[in-house]
Formats: sequence, C-alpha cells, structure tokens
Amino acid sequence: MTKLATTLKPPLLCGQSEQEKRAHIKAYFNNSWAQYESLFSNINNDDAFYIKAEKLRHPLVFYFGHTATFYINKLILGKYIESRINPHLESICAVGVDEMSWDDLNSENYDWPAIDEVRAYRNQVNELINGIIDAMPLSLPITQDSLAWIILMGIEHERIHLETSSVIIRMLDLAHLTPVEGWQACTESGAAPTNTLVAQTGRTVQLGKPDSNATYGWDNEYGDKQVKVDDFAASQYLVSNQEFLAFVEAGGYLATQYWTEEGQQWLASMKPQLPRFWFKRDGQLYQRNLLGEMPLPLNWPVEVNYLEAKAFCNWLAQETGRFIRLPTEAEWQLLRETQPQDLTTWSEAPGNTNLEFFASSCPVNRFETNGVFDVLGNVWQWTETPIDGFAGFKVHPLYDDFSTPTFDGKHNLIKGGSWISTGNEAVMHSRYAFRRHFFQHAGFRYIESTSAKVPLDPVASYEMDANIANELAKHYGQPLGQFDNSLASAVTTAMAQLVGHSFEQKRALDIGCSVGRGSFELARYFDKVDGIDFTARNISHALAFKEGQLLRYATPIEGQLVDFFEVSASQLGLTELTDKVDFYQGDGHNLKPQFSGYDLIFCNLVLSHVYDPAAFLTALSERLNPKGILVLNNDYQWHVSITQPTKWLGGFKVNGENFTGRDGLNQQLKSQFTLLTETNVNQAMQLNLRQTVLTQSELTIWQRKQ
Repeated sequence: MTKLATTLKPPLLCGQSEQEKRAHIKAYFNNSWAQYESLFSNINNDDAFYIKAEKLRHPLVFYFGHTATFYINKLILGKYIESRINPHLESICAVGVDEMSWDDLNSENYDWPAIDEVRAYRNQVNELINGIIDAMPLSLPITQDSLAWIILMGIEHERIHLETSSVIIRMLDLAHLTPVEGWQACTESGAAPTNTLVAQTGRTVQLGKPDSNATYGWDNEYGDKQVKVDDFAASQYLVSNQEFLAFVEAGGYLATQYWTEEGQQWLASMKPQLPRFWFKRDGQLYQRNLLGEMPLPLNWPVEVNYLEAKAFCNWLAQETGRFIRLPTEAEWQLLRETQPQDLTTWSEAPGNTNLEFFASSCPVNRFETNGVFDVLGNVWQWTETPIDGFAGFKVHPLYDDFSTPTFDGKHNLIKGGSWISTGNEAVMHSRYAFRRHFFQHAGFRYIESTSAKVPLDPVASYEMDANIANELAKHYGQPLGQFDNSLASAVTTAMAQLVGHSFEQKRALDIGCSVGRGSFELARYFDKVDGIDFTARNISHALAFKEGQLLRYATPIEGQLVDFFEVSASQLGLTELTDKVDFYQGDGHNLKPQFSGYDLIFCNLVLSHVYDPAAFLTALSERLNPKGILVLNNDYQWHVSITQPTKWLGGFKVNGENFTGRDGLNQQLKSQFTLLTETNVNQAMQLNLRQTVLTQSELTIWQRKQ
C-alpha cells in the first residue's frame, strides 16, 4: 500500500530532554506548515483563491492567510511579541470560519490581499515562529501557561484548517485544480457489503480528557463526565454510498416525515436531491473527491450532514420497525475504546486517518476492530450529542472563542476523524462539533437502541461562570438596592449631554461592548450600531439576546449557592431596537477596515483593558467621521497583567509631580479633539449576596476637530 507524504505525530507534553522536545516541536511545526502549503499548491491559478465555493465560508484566500495570522494574533495577545507583521492581513484574516452569527461573510466588506502578499506574509511568519521555537524558554512538562503551549495551539489550529480547507477545495471546479504529489486518492471501489448489527455490552463510560494526558488538548476536551451506557447494537460498517442510495431511491429527500423540523427547513431552502458530493451525468452517478471525480464508489462511506444522517435513520427505523438512530458521544466512546491504540502509540494507523493511506475515503470493509469496521478514520461520524462543556470546563485565556460559541445546542459532535485528520483531530479524546447543516468529510454509522428515547443531557441553558454571570447582571439586571447596575445609565448620561447635537450618518460603534446592553441603549438614538467585543463568550450572549432568546444566568450568593435570573428584550423594552444592532468579535487594536465612518464611538471602561491605550485611541480617531463624537467612560485602574506600566496613560510621577490618567488622556487627545463635557458615573457589580463593587468612573465627551 503506497503511503502519502509523512505526517509527524504530535510531541508529548512530557519528556526528559528539553533539547529533544524543542527539536520535535520545531519539526512538527514545519511539517504542519508544509502540509498546509502542499494542500493549497493543488490550486493551479491565483484567481481560484477568491472564488466563494461554499457560500457559508470565506473564499480560500482567507484560510490561506488565517492560520498564519492566528500565530501573530495570539502572540500579541499573550504579550510574547510587541509588533505586528501585517496589520491589514492580521485583521481581515482573524475571525470568520464557522458561520457564527457575528461572522461577516460578505466578501464585499473585505479588501482581500493578493496571493503573493499572503505567500510573502506566510514566509515571514514561518521565519518568526522558527526563531521563537529556537529561543523560547522550555521546561517539561509543557503546561497551558507556557509559550510552547501557544505554539502547539497554533500548530493544531492549522491542522484543523488543513481539513476544513480541503472541504472547500473539494467544492472548487476541477479546472482550478492540478493534483500534486502526496495527494493520491484511493482507486478501489466495488459493491458494498451488507450492513449488519453487532451487539455491544453497555457499561459506565468515562468522558473527558484527563489532565494527566500527555498530548495537547482543546478546552472542551478536559473535565469529567460519567455516563451509564445501556446495551446497544452498532452497525458493522459505516453507512455506505450503496446503503444510502436505497434511501435516495425511496424518495427520502422528498419524504418530509423522516426529517426533523430543522431538516425540513434545510430541505425547503436548499432543495437537495442527492448528497453534496454526488452528481449525475448521462444518467450515471459520480462522486467528487478532493481533486477528481469517479463513478459512485458504492462501498465507500456516504458523506452527508447531520440532518441527512438523521433522516436516513428515521427512514430505516420505519422500514425495519427497530429503534434505529445515531449514537451518542458516550456510545461512540464505548466503541472507540475497543481499539486501545491511539495516535501517539500506533506504529501504523488502525484506520484510514492521519493521511497515512489515502487522500480520500476508502471501502468501508477495510479496517476492522473486534468485528466493527472504521471505529476511527475514513470519515467523521455524526453523533446525536450537541457539544457542551464537561464539569470543570475552563477556557484558555488566549483562545476563549474556540469552544464556547458552539455551546448553543446547534452544533453536534463528530467523532473518529477522517482520512485527513491529523494531530489533535486524530486522538481518542478529540471533540469537534459543527452546525447540523454543515458538510465536512463526515458520514455516520447507526445503532439499534432498546428505547425510542435518546439518552442526552440538555445543553446548559444558564451561564454558570460567575464572572460572566455577574457581567450579565450588571448589563441586564439584578436587584441591587441603592445602586444602579445597568449600563443604560452610562449611555443615557452621555446622550443627555449631547441633546441637540446632529448626527449625520446615524451610525455608532460600541467598542468593548461586553455582553451588549450599551449597544442596545445606543440604538435608541442611532439607526445603526455595531457592538464589538474582544471575547466570544461575551458576544455570544449579546447575539442570543438580539435574536430573541432569553438570557439566563446564575449569580453567586454564598459558596455553592446561586440565584437564577432570566431576562428578555421585551421585558426591558428593547425588542424594537434589536434590528438596529449587530455584534462582532474583534481586536480593539486592529479592527477590520469596514468598521469606520461612525458619528459616535462609545467606550465603557475599555482603556484599562487594552494593552496599548494610546495606540487604541489613535486608531479609534480614524474610525470617526469629521466632527464625530468620542465618549470615554474611564476608571483609570491600570492592570499590569493587561497593560505594561510603560503603556499607561497616567498613574505615575513626571518630574516629581503626579501625572494622572486624565492628564494622559488630555495629552493624547488634545491635538485632534475638543473636550465638550465631563461628569461622573456610578456603576456597580454585585459579586455575591453581600459584596458589591461600586465604580465611580469619569465620563468625558470629545468632538473630533474638522
């Protein structure tokens, strides 16, 4: 069997020799980098990088630059480097990969760079990261607060996009592709074996990656959950093209009774007649692979989204009179543990994965484990389980938006990896989830259960993180007695000072908007408000509120006791304002170009939470229209962990005299702005039943000079 280009295994976090570990990390980085560029080298003309092959994704130019900008953006955020390489690229290629509600997928809003500029940029980043690996402090074991962890984060991030980019390339017209060495597809095909059910003995399954595991992990993998799994029977094979064809020929895409409500909406919108990578020509069915097409390989796994897989199971259940469905995460884990080998321990993959065999799927009866085939590899396997965090879940401070945006009940877990899954994607404890209508190199196997009920725990509906919950309470309400804890007061105070002021464009920006209340309040005065925050966890709540969902949060009382609150836009009289507001995640120091031309910019307690306040203010001034208004609500409480003392606006001595943050603010703005007014604003955050933090901030209003 001819193998593809060598894919290095990830370095373990532990070891005896720092020198050997450094060499392994460097080799792993360069291997990942080379594989990524090799994938894109199959594109034979630069114009193809700008084609939007999948309307729910950016054109490929974004992804070609995205993985390199990720390194720079995380290293800047972690204060490991001080300067950017290409601010424009690092802005437009920063966020926008999973059709989140705050992603801006309108290509008209992007001034995409030339591909040669991206290639040159990638070379610069490659040189920088190699130099960092050579010089960085390294102690073993590698922990999450280590620079080496951030480098591994960047590597594993690029390996994820090796796969997601290959899905988009698979959607390009073949005229734009010329296969290069190392991306050979499987050529074996034939009739599919008849699928049967193989009994599995239930037991208690332990979910969650142990902290002692010696491979890099993403935040959602860690934690602890025990699940009692009942006896079930699993399909011996992944569902093949041939088996799924029976569903198609039975009119499955027309029979809405087999589809969930979400599935019916997708059917009505997309009007599919075949799986995404099938097509018919001259009356014969074909399949599109990464770089070529072939007559439909009946014994390869079908590749569909969750909605199609679910409909097939419902159809088969009716046809057989059995309780047929997709497995849960715990049921899949029980199957996976029948194969004790993992990526770091196998000498050869026990499935079509890690790019060890083909740059495509292969027959479903090739890789067997204890009577079941393709326990891992070939294609990802859809599960019934929406992704959520385990008990003990904690985000990494430099990548808070990896998992939490998917904890919405709309993203289902895929397990097992595909032929192109490498690195973290190929390990036993990996947890990745996609929206149910998305396409990956994903298929499914079905199980027979003893009951029609699917054993799932609901996705947590209350925000339980104390910091986030208290922030929600500060914005949207919680009894505080004598204190006003709403951001409405800060906006109202500012706008009261501007009575009679004329705003020509009626556009406002709420920068550092947190969970969004200020943005909604600004919409009382403006036709269009953009709310931008630096963390996805905040934006996800703001978006949920905008979309009409209840905000539910649990604030601390004492010890493990909490109070539960819920609030809606209608309760606060904000419903009519929601269409005026949009929310985005962004870097306050490097916003995308389209965020400009504002009549007013509102910053609530932001200056002390950016790493370079002076640069931040300079950049904001360029986003304002001439004579535009800048509203700053500041407490001047600098934090060394965020802003180095050399970057503070004030709070130190100059020539033996006190120099305050306000002094520094005046010095920074006086050349371009005129101070209109100033006042004090009280805001409160209740930490628990008996502790409340009261902030008296200084609200200043400035007008940009003509």
